[in-house]
Amino acid sequence: MLDSALLRKDLDGVAARLAERGYELDVDTFRALEAERKAIQTRTEELQAQRNALSRGIGQAKAKKEDVSALMAEVAAVGTELDGISSRNDAVQAELAEWLMQVPNVPHASVPAGPDAEQNVEVRRWAPDAAGPREFDFAARDHVDVGAPLGLDFEAGAKLSGSRFAVLRGTMARLHRALAQYMLDVQTAEHGYTECYTPYIVTAQTLRGTGQLPKFEQDLFAARKGGQGSDAQGEGEELESLYLIPTSEVPLTNLVRGEIVAADALPLRFTAHTPCFRSEAGSYGKDTRGMIRQHQFDKVEMVQIVTPETSYDTLEEMVGHAERILQGLGLPYRVMLLCTGDMGFGAAKTYDLEVWLPGQSAYREISSVSNCEAFQARRMQARFRNAQGRTEFLHTLNGSGLAVGRTLVAVLENYQNADGSVTVPSALRPYLGGGEMLRAGPIGR
Repeated sequence: MLDSALLRKDLDGVAARLAERGYELDVDTFRALEAERKAIQTRTEELQAQRNALSRGIGQAKAKKEDVSALMAEVAAVGTELDGISSRNDAVQAELAEWLMQVPNVPHASVPAGPDAEQNVEVRRWAPDAAGPREFDFAARDHVDVGAPLGLDFEAGAKLSGSRFAVLRGTMARLHRALAQYMLDVQTAEHGYTECYTPYIVTAQTLRGTGQLPKFEQDLFAARKGGQGSDAQGEGEELESLYLIPTSEVPLTNLVRGEIVAADALPLRFTAHTPCFRSEAGSYGKDTRGMIRQHQFDKVEMVQIVTPETSYDTLEEMVGHAERILQGLGLPYRVMLLCTGDMGFGAAKTYDLEVWLPGQSAYREISSVSNCEAFQARRMQARFRNAQGRTEFLHTLNGSGLAVGRTLVAVLENYQNADGSVTVPSALRPYLGGGEMLRAGPIGR
């Protein structure tokens, strides 16, 4: 969440910057809450001063052996009013915190202004051949047609779970596993990330920490909605809502929730290979063919927890870590700096990596790398102790390194051959028993 001190200092400036990302800040609500907070603070200070004066008067009266009952009654009345004001202050603070939970992050000054993806800025392109993506001497097919004979089965996925699910058999399942293993090996051995195995189901508090709740509940799959449960003795208990993770950014980042991390332990680098579950709310009719937009997909995630002064260097570093996977696989791509209107809720600055898909004759997102600055850390109360000994909020960054299913799509389309086979990228061959070619064959059903 945003720092309320920043809003008090420059409310109009924050509102103007948020407007560039299409968000209208409710300045009237903030001003009203802030005015009440100030009034409560002023009255609290007045009452505390009054109580202190009365206490001194009681002491002096007792020393003179005078009746203090009237003064004691005044102290009691002041105490009662202070209790009421304290309760109201708690309510105002809770209301302010809930309001802040709905407000997106402020874009970094280097982020270009624009309402949508049309204003994103291309930073660079890469391809294994300086001439650009591969030119085919036959009509390039998309991954659905290339993958079907190799074990990519959308009909079985639909039978089991409905639309936007797939079953991978045989060759396709093995290729998917090889891609994930390759990504993990590069991120851990070359880039120093610690591999983690995390829960796939998390609490609402965990999702609030990284910003998926309360604003984006419709995008999540609930594993259990909160409510009244019962134990073995039949006594009721309050159950917290549980959700399937939309990305392992959620559990990995929350590892530092409520912590004060030692400065010499930073940076923290975490990676995990997990399935991700997204309802794709609002995406009706988009990417209905194939694996581009699924309800369940796998991803190797990168998360870094760093000090504020290093976070933007870390952002560039993490983009390079994602690029390393694409270059290792020989997949053409481009790096895009997202404009204000195309960034995620918690991001201050985001780069997307878009891989070339010849079956679509288009670049499509395969990784998104973001610096959230202190936005998530403030929600999680995740801090470190700086050189002056004071606690300070951490900066959190996350990115895909990479989306496994979309990488499989890119391999199938970029390495397809006219006879229906697929050449295995050299980096993956050790994970596939040294095989150089994927060909259709009998697949058990």
